[in-house]
Amino acid sequence: MIVPLAAGSTVDAVARALGPGFGRATGHPVVVENIGGAGGIPGTSQLVKAAKDGLTLGMISSNHVINPGIYKTVPYDSLKDITPIAVIATVPLVLVVHPSVPAKDVKELIALAKARPGTLNYGSAGNGSTLHLASELLVSETGIEIKHVPYRGTGPLVTDLVGGQVQMGFVSISQVASHIKAGTLRALGVSTTSRSAALPDVPTLAEAGVPKYSFDAWIALVGPAGLPKATIDSYAAAVKTAMAASELQSALAGQGLTPMSIGPDAAPAFFQAELAKHQKLVKQSGATLD
Repeated sequence: MIVPLAAGSTVDAVARALGPGFGRATGHPVVVENIGGAGGIPGTSQLVKAAKDGLTLGMISSNHVINPGIYKTVPYDSLKDITPIAVIATVPLVLVVHPSVPAKDVKELIALAKARPGTLNYGSAGNGSTLHLASELLVSETGIEIKHVPYRGTGPLVTDLVGGQVQMGFVSISQVASHIKAGTLRALGVSTTSRSAALPDVPTLAEAGVPKYSFDAWIALVGPAGLPKATIDSYAAAVKTAMAASELQSALAGQGLTPMSIGPDAAPAFFQAELAKHQKLVKQSGATLD
């Protein structure tokens, strides 16, 4: 199972949590191989070239549908060169601000940003990252003007959010839950259409005053294009079996994830819609990488 991201990432954690149960259900022990770098392109390139025997799969994330918009060249088609098997989980994001920001809720933050256009800044994990695009969607839906400060990863971003070097940003819940509890960051809203079980008292952005806002990262299991239907159906059933185990549910909850049950029949339409949505946000953001 290729994970086109570094070991220790959320996607890697999900692959390693799913692997044992999936392996038992399919009769194929799962070996996770991390091939990181360049937004997941090198690892995914290896996946799409793999034999169509079902013995090489990949655990991908939202980066898969972001990359075509920010990289000048992607050596595969994000839709045609994969076989979707299952969308495993979504990754709810939470909008946090440093306590020094004089806004107690989303409406106050929007009012503050409109009163001081261009003076507030937000951080992200890098140009074109899901955290960047989540903020761009907020900008698009509210008409506010805030400055983007890209970081090289979530770790440095969280450090500077807590330190007050950057004022606000969207971050995965698992990365900042302890800071929210300690009061070193203030949570204003979660990005998904439903509240997160990990932060039940934090409203959604839609509830908090941005009615059309909905954004989440996601994690999916795919194979190279052309897998036999029997293999696809067998693997989709194995995912369902593995996902039903309490230990896997606990592992996902521990990462602040929300399980999903999008199978191979509905997954292609899901990928197509996500590609269109993210490409629009990428164009709006102006993000580009060589």
